Amino acid sequence: MNDNYEVVIGLEIHAQLLTKSKAFSSDSTNFGDFPNTNTSPTSLGHPGTLPTINERMVKFAIKAGLATNCTIREVSLFSRKNYFYHDLPKGYQITQYEDPICYDGYINIEREDGTLKKIGITRIHIEEDTGKSIYDDCGDILLDFNRAGLPLIEIVSEPDLRSASEAYQYLMQFRQILMYLWICSGIMEDGALRCDVNVSIRLKGDTKLGTKTEIKNLNSFRNIEKAIDYEVERQIKQIENGEKIIQETRLWDENQKITRVMRSKEEVNDYRYFPEPDLPPLKIPVQWLDELRNEIPELPLEKKSRLMNEYHIPAYDAEIFIQDRDLADYYEKCCSYLLVKDEQRFKLVSNWVMNDVLRYLSDNHLSASQLVLKPEYLAQMIELVANDDISNTIAKAIFPEIAKGIPPKEVIAKKGLSQDFDTQILEELVKIVLADHRDSVEKYKSGRTHIMSFFVSELMKETEGKANPKMINELLMKYLL
Repeated sequence: MNDNYEVVIGLEIHAQLLTKSKAFSSDSTNFGDFPNTNTSPTSLGHPGTLPTINERMVKFAIKAGLATNCTIREVSLFSRKNYFYHDLPKGYQITQYEDPICYDGYINIEREDGTLKKIGITRIHIEEDTGKSIYDDCGDILLDFNRAGLPLIEIVSEPDLRSASEAYQYLMQFRQILMYLWICSGIMEDGALRCDVNVSIRLKGDTKLGTKTEIKNLNSFRNIEKAIDYEVERQIKQIENGEKIIQETRLWDENQKITRVMRSKEEVNDYRYFPEPDLPPLKIPVQWLDELRNEIPELPLEKKSRLMNEYHIPAYDAEIFIQDRDLADYYEKCCSYLLVKDEQRFKLVSNWVMNDVLRYLSDNHLSASQLVLKPEYLAQMIELVANDDISNTIAKAIFPEIAKGIPPKEVIAKKGLSQDFDTQILEELVKIVLADHRDSVEKYKSGRTHIMSFFVSELMKETEGKANPKMINELLMKYLL
């Protein structure tokens, strides 16, 4: 990027809320049902039908606002956003315009250098989703109205982001917050989380905002970064060539890795906003705010900092855990069952959860909440390893059984894997192995110390894996000196 320019980015995030019924009707919100089965005259806007506000939707919107330091408006209004498109059956969308339910908030994002940056939130408002257009092989447009009327919140940021990387971190942070609140699944592939990006550039030192373009059709976090980087370069090139930036909506073309013009950018008056005549003002009971504020959990960045301080694990480990609230909770439960609570064992738990547990979940297509492996069993197994009662190799071997919910000591006893090998017998075996491999002993004494692993391997074979590796190493050192 040309260093003479500064990038200015704002994001509009649309998050589907995890309610059982739609925003203004009782239709099901179940994802993946047969097309056009979760509809009704109300969600399709038939004459004579009246919308009804979904209380759970309102509470979820308030929770999002409270978690992001917003002011909650005591009385907010619904409006009609009028436009014609084939996936909008009513010809208008019920939304909030002048008086959004949440406004003037912020969140912190963690930049690549580990510092925090405050990103302002202009507003969070409630609205309903549109239907879904499906393009068949013949080029015809098929319509599925199951999605029409699903409850959404739209989160509009201030233009405080200055790079594609910051935009990525902001979106990731907001996704985590929504998931921690359990109000949105955060799955972009299912359309539960969608994002439009506003991009403009200006000369460094200039305070006036440049002409922005809006980018749509962004279905992954990485595509958002790619689209921003491409659009910035495109705008700089245009300005350097003496051309003007046109305010327009552009689409991200995944195949060609470019943005393409979709349409000229609409102005507010194009939508002919007016108050929704069929819905009364939305008045928030004061007691709701206290109740919902008490439901806000520890949020991702706060949790990351605490995990690092309390368990002395690296930032990398903590970052992995906060991606999934259930996984972070599982890690802490495992640590709580340790008999000896020290930095070494906390790190051992972290290694096992990040590697073996996550691999098991991935291989079996499970989420952390579906894990059968009890945290106390994983803690027990890690204590056995830390106390040299079993080797790490044995632990790896029995992990699949423990992951099925079987206590580790039961698995060890059943398979005869306890490392209770007689010390005197082990000492005699060490002497025999060294006598049988005198050439290797000489190589070791000449400085080729890596041969130690060969001796350990031979002794593990002789003892069928039952000997304590620490004891083996001590005896080898004794007789190799």
